[in-house]
Amino acid sequence: MTDTSLTTPSSSTVPLDGRVFAGVTNSPTGQVSGSTRFRYHEADEIIWAEYDGGDIVRGFLVGTRQDERLHFRYSHLSADRTTANGVCESRIVVLEDGRVRLEESWAWESRPEKGTSVVEEVR
Repeated sequence: MTDTSLTTPSSSTVPLDGRVFAGVTNSPTGQVSGSTRFRYHEADEIIWAEYDGGDIVRGFLVGTRQDERLHFRYSHLSADRTTANGVCESRIVVLEDGRVRLEESWAWESRPEKGTSVVEEVR
């Protein structure tokens, strides 16, 4: 008999609540950088986060989770005092060391660009 309490959670079951993420890669038209920190919360398939750092003074995201997929909208204030918003689809990946990676495909709603990014859990 295998003790499942010692196994690493899968991408569809790993909790996001309380995890902190930082930017790893981003398309040139994105504003998230390695200095940006996302503080995630999760309850009943609802996700939300506050974020800031780098070019972003203060940002918020809110959306839903279905298994290993996140769908959310984001809005933030940039250092130049402009606002920006958009929509993002993310896929949760559990790394070998147990940290979580979010592979993202996003599109601005406040301007025409779209792109991809990766954020990873920081400990």
